[in-house]
Amino acid sequence: MDLQHWLREAARSNQEWSAAFGPYETHPSLRVDDGRFGEVFGEFTERLKDNYPFFHPRYAGQMLKPPHPAAVVGYATAMMINPNNHALDGGPATARMEREVVADLAGMFGFAAHLGHLTTSGTVANLEALFVARELHPGLGVAYSEEAHYTHGRMCGVLGVTGHPVAVDDRGRMDLDALEELLRTGRVGTVVLTAGTTGLGAIDPIDRAVALREKYGIRLHVDAAYGGFFTLLAGAAGPEGLAEGPWHAIARCDSVVVDPHKHGLQPYGCGAVIFADPEVGRFYLHDSPYTYFTSAELHLGEISLECSRAGASAAALWLTLRLLPLTAGGLGGVLAAGRRAALRWSEMIGGSEVLKLYQPPELDIVSYYPVTDPAALSAIDPASERILQRGMAGEDPVFVSTLRASDRAFAARHPGVTADADGARILRSALMKPESEGRVEWLHTRLEELAATRT
Repeated sequence: MDLQHWLREAARSNQEWSAAFGPYETHPSLRVDDGRFGEVFGEFTERLKDNYPFFHPRYAGQMLKPPHPAAVVGYATAMMINPNNHALDGGPATARMEREVVADLAGMFGFAAHLGHLTTSGTVANLEALFVARELHPGLGVAYSEEAHYTHGRMCGVLGVTGHPVAVDDRGRMDLDALEELLRTGRVGTVVLTAGTTGLGAIDPIDRAVALREKYGIRLHVDAAYGGFFTLLAGAAGPEGLAEGPWHAIARCDSVVVDPHKHGLQPYGCGAVIFADPEVGRFYLHDSPYTYFTSAELHLGEISLECSRAGASAAALWLTLRLLPLTAGGLGGVLAAGRRAALRWSEMIGGSEVLKLYQPPELDIVSYYPVTDPAALSAIDPASERILQRGMAGEDPVFVSTLRASDRAFAARHPGVTADADGARILRSALMKPESEGRVEWLHTRLEELAATRT
């Protein structure tokens, strides 16, 4: 893959397209001297060096990685035109691309008829899903697990509905007995199920929760912002294969959110919300007399809470999915490498004398903590912080992240650890980059070295 060559092709294509409309002069107010640009650009690039190496497999921390080169080129090519996918008048080509990629995403989840669009983030996508839920169940609350993303509680506040956190089991998955006890009160109209929590990658029992949909007349919304693309590995052969039940059950839910800017190899921000029932579009109904005028077709802004949205996001995703399609052998191969890396590393941690697995990975997130003497939360917390900080320093850095686990969560998984504090930080690594698979042994050895250094 020659990114520079691809970018030159992008510039050439735009020059050819724009030349068809005739020559024109750039206004003097927009001109910038090359020397001045070089001076400021030099400062700009220096400042950008104050970043962690998200592209490198030695970065095994947060859910961050660069977009695929195809996405970069697709975004840059469309960005030079700068279409706005709010209306067909602002981006006819990229609006069509958006409809196509949304149909691809809907098909991945098993939705036939559907209504959906891209958003600028998973937060906005979830807000739209809960907005529709509120309109369909006015006066009723929203239930979500204690391990669900914090924005669900915040979005409930924005929408003026009551949020109901539900207890989780000893793997961070929603406890359906606790959920049903809440549903019996009649105070809940929508349940949010998470397919891949951002903390541990836990998958709620979506297949078993579907039975509650008819029993209590509730809506089921799936927050698959992080884990949604792992649907491609449901039932796959090999160690990376996932149980089909929860993933195939998404097709029987009312809405789903997925973030292409996570495992879909896209730049920020690119989220998506998809509804199983196209009729929910009526809740977005509005009029924009100066916007929707060249076409009687549905404009994407007519089914979105957002107005202006970058058509470049749709273009980048379209190009990427044409090169790496939503199949087990296409984009699924990228996710499979990260999942195999997580499984391999968890096995190695299981045999370590200085590291201990916090819980087995369900996707590609590995959680672990340093063995301490005494085995107590008050000792584990500073030891995790020490490894985090020392790992980033020196000539052979490794970048991980921490996750705060409550004393209750720790006791459910490791009752032998003394709960002498209300919780402790543990170590956490999201192995999102397929290149991580080839560096697992190095990651493990480096973390063991850090854990073994007590002073």
